[in-house]
Amino acid sequence: MGPESRHEKFVLWAIILGVALGIAAGALFGSKMQSIDWIGVLFLNALKMMIIPLIIAAVISGVGSLGDIRKLGKIGGSTVGYYATTTAVAVLIGLAVVNLMQPGDGIASNVNMAATSEILEKDPVTFTDIILTMVSPNLIAAASQMQLLPIIVFSLIFGAALTTIGENGRSVIIFFNGVNHAMMKLVNWIMYFAPIGIFALIASRLGETGGGQALLIEISGVGTYVITVILGLSCHFIFLLCVLKIITGRGLDYVIAMSRALITAFGTASSSATLPITMGCAQEAGVSERSTKFVLPLGATVNMDGTALYEAVAVMFIAQVYAIEMGFYEQTVIFVTATLAAIGAAGIPQAGLVTMIIVLSAVNLPLEGISLLLAVDWFLDRFRTAVNVAGDSVGAAIIDKFDSRPVTRTE
Repeated sequence: MGPESRHEKFVLWAIILGVALGIAAGALFGSKMQSIDWIGVLFLNALKMMIIPLIIAAVISGVGSLGDIRKLGKIGGSTVGYYATTTAVAVLIGLAVVNLMQPGDGIASNVNMAATSEILEKDPVTFTDIILTMVSPNLIAAASQMQLLPIIVFSLIFGAALTTIGENGRSVIIFFNGVNHAMMKLVNWIMYFAPIGIFALIASRLGETGGGQALLIEISGVGTYVITVILGLSCHFIFLLCVLKIITGRGLDYVIAMSRALITAFGTASSSATLPITMGCAQEAGVSERSTKFVLPLGATVNMDGTALYEAVAVMFIAQVYAIEMGFYEQTVIFVTATLAAIGAAGIPQAGLVTMIIVLSAVNLPLEGISLLLAVDWFLDRFRTAVNVAGDSVGAAIIDKFDSRPVTRTE
């Protein structure tokens, strides 16, 4: 076993231990664990610090490695096609499971308007807004607000332009290759802090709810809903594994290789913060650097399988609680809007609650129903984020299978 393999296994088992101890400490000591919240915030900030320079360097060098910019259309079309298909399947699975389980039947629709005021005060994201956010008039402001889509769009165009200007372009691409490698090295260093950071994040968040007993009380009120969401996410995860196996021939070996990213996604509840780790794990799992650089940054921004499934289940749950019939037409509207709204969901904790307003409005359901979800949303957010990252990871392996051209040397 080489030193890199030992490093990966050590970090993986340390993260698993951090998750387990975080759950135990939060359940046992309750609100006392909020005092270590700053440690988790420090870890998240360290990961977020990597995101902007890593995305810019990875996407530019990834596009540069394609050589002919006409090849960008091929890999880009395949990537978007995969993401759109799996997101649509996720919503269909969510609708199927929620219709089968009927988690909202028999639950009183007593809602706390104060609890939802902060969400309802935010302007809902419209489809026009999603298009407009692809191009920012100020990239510095976009970077400071962690708006990744305009950063990715600019990096794609800039990288494509570099491939057309000969030797000068190649030297710039080599520079960004170096930046990308340096950023991945920094991520490896940060990962030594991951077990402590994830422990603090989980323990403090569980402590904020009042400990294990308080969490059980919260879940018991909407227990069938929690089970429905987790069942739907599990079904979609199995679907992703089947697609991976059929197309690439890989299975659990790939999941194990990506386990550090999946566990970190569960711990941080942020696919964007997990992106640097996802990229590192994918390359260690044998995905080409070119596919990793292109597919994963785009996926962390627009591919939200878990969020799309969650929104479909949540909206149907709210309708069932209010005893509002959702027929074939209404569920078709939910299917379309949940699929598209997931694109506008930022890769940050609980962003899906904001975009859910789009789906609720589309089928004329009361927005106040969101308060029914608040008690357990932070808990379910971790599961759907892990599925989001799984979808991105499987996509990278699948696109890499199709994109098997020899790499154009830039250094």
